[in-house]
Amino acid sequence: MNCKLLLSAVVPACIAFQLAVLPIPASGQESFGRVGGVTRNSVSKQPVAQVQITAHNIIKGADHNAVSGLDGTFTMARLEPGAYQVAAVRDGFITSTATVEVSAPGTYRIDFLLAEAHPPSPEAKAPAGDPSMSEFAVELAAMKERIAQLEAALRARTSSATSPAEAVTTSAAPATMPAPAPAPQQAAVAPSVIPEALQAPEATTGVDNFTPFAYGDFTWLNGTPRNKDTVLDTKFFTPEVRFDTNFIENFNQPKDHSMGGSTEQFRNGEFQVEQVSVGGDFHWQNIRGRILTINGLFAVTTPRNDASAGVGQWDVRGAYKYVSEAYGGYHFNVNHGLNVDAGIFVSYIGLFSYYNFDNWAYQPSFVSSNTPWFFNGLRIQWFPTNKLKIEPWIINGWQSYNKFNGHMGLGGQIMYRPHEWLSLVFNNYGNGTDTLGVTGRSRLHTDDSVEVRYLNRPTSKGIDKMAFSFTADAGCEYGGGVTCHGGKAGPKQAFLGWMLYNRAWWGRDKYALTLGGGQMNNPGRYLTVLPPINGADAISGSPYFPESPGLKAHMWDTTATFQYMPRQYITWWMEAGLRHSDIPYWTGRQGITPPGGNTGSPGQFVCTNGTTSVASPDGTCSGGMTPWNPDLRHGQGTVSAGVMVKF
Repeated sequence: MNCKLLLSAVVPACIAFQLAVLPIPASGQESFGRVGGVTRNSVSKQPVAQVQITAHNIIKGADHNAVSGLDGTFTMARLEPGAYQVAAVRDGFITSTATVEVSAPGTYRIDFLLAEAHPPSPEAKAPAGDPSMSEFAVELAAMKERIAQLEAALRARTSSATSPAEAVTTSAAPATMPAPAPAPQQAAVAPSVIPEALQAPEATTGVDNFTPFAYGDFTWLNGTPRNKDTVLDTKFFTPEVRFDTNFIENFNQPKDHSMGGSTEQFRNGEFQVEQVSVGGDFHWQNIRGRILTINGLFAVTTPRNDASAGVGQWDVRGAYKYVSEAYGGYHFNVNHGLNVDAGIFVSYIGLFSYYNFDNWAYQPSFVSSNTPWFFNGLRIQWFPTNKLKIEPWIINGWQSYNKFNGHMGLGGQIMYRPHEWLSLVFNNYGNGTDTLGVTGRSRLHTDDSVEVRYLNRPTSKGIDKMAFSFTADAGCEYGGGVTCHGGKAGPKQAFLGWMLYNRAWWGRDKYALTLGGGQMNNPGRYLTVLPPINGADAISGSPYFPESPGLKAHMWDTTATFQYMPRQYITWWMEAGLRHSDIPYWTGRQGITPPGGNTGSPGQFVCTNGTTSVASPDGTCSGGMTPWNPDLRHGQGTVSAGVMVKF
């Protein structure tokens, strides 16, 4: 079994599944203005397809892109109010531009009559041997062509001002329409409201057909920010700010207020700042850069689960402790985009985002909570179409700052969104030898998700949207004394898990309720999050919860999450959760901290007098003291609440 075979099996099956899915139109919401029209040949008046349309915001510098279809039509939605310079570019034609003032809500029409760069013209022919006459004829033909364009524009403007179609729809735009600014090669008809007959079907109205995944509104997805716009954006920098504060009540009531087995819930009965992040995206002349700092509990809880810091020298955990994402790279104008970036990236494995604001639930199930949150390495993003992303990774290892042993990790993602209501993500990983101190052990993993929005009624005052997500994970380790299936070569070292969530929105997306949960089977415990008993981490390990091959861990959980979202930048939430394990795992009443605090030797057994190096938890301690044992339970119930902000 290898990564290539895994990819060759998974990817064709996924694509075949997509081809079997029928498109279901989904209505969208117009929050801003839009521009559309038709691109035609200035001589034949026939539609011109594959014309690149760019609307440049003159004040803010932002660009919106679209490509004309086979019928020459194009539309660009979600344009902020302001002045735009709109350009139509296609090989073999002279670039045409127009200026339009967009207000919200408003729909404006710009038709482009494109002149061929070297149009055949009888007037261009001259007697042989008379070059001056030939030049004069070319200039005369160009002048006549320009006059014909202006006359066509005037006729179109006059007819649109009196057409029944416009009389019905002019309420969507200002009564006075601005004329395009004059330009030497101007061939666009003056802006007007787009007649209904020229608009595409509802599922594609106002579509940006060039920018990847911009043809639809995907803010409903689990693991995706629901912000539809940014508070502040410039041509050079797009800022990002996040705040996440929670309060968690654990029914086990641990006296040390310490919770284990989670990557989101850490302290009981206290207000805690989970995350404070400041940063954003830099972009200039195809050069890209992103930095997002991380503070709060996330800054110390996430690195503790990475054992690669135990390889070699230098405090890598300290170096990256307050950095969540940091990379630089370049955007190539290939197909619908090609990005090559290097640095630290937030992982997509597990569907849920590392940032809780983006998620349907606060505490994700094990498939997400126990699989990687970040990668260090090289990421390539190729968008062959505006609905497909192919993304290879060359990384240090599985959620690791460093390389564990001799091999880099290889992996990648395929993301396919054929419709606004459907998203498919396929992640695969292999080659990495990601076990600390075991050089001959390799890892494979596949993580596949589907999200479906099966109800969408934006104008409904009741339930306006419903969707579900399903994720399945499978992986194993082999070599170094373990096998994927068990047998004479060693015990079974595998991971199998799934999670299913269903969400309903109402009150025009101000309220939402998510029900869901999942299950995990992890014999060998190599992906089971280690409880921080006596301060243990992925490097030290803990004798109270060994993670040796062949030791089972079967767990399930379920949550109910209510969210109140009065604005797109803030979420108030409440959640009830129940988690269960077939082995003692969750923190009980007596806690997971030794008497008097941590001993500083989390890899050893502890006595109640604070000494360590006891042979076993049932051994004998000096002075008649008894060995200390953490209080671990099979179950954990919680209720929690908090507030999250993202700008």
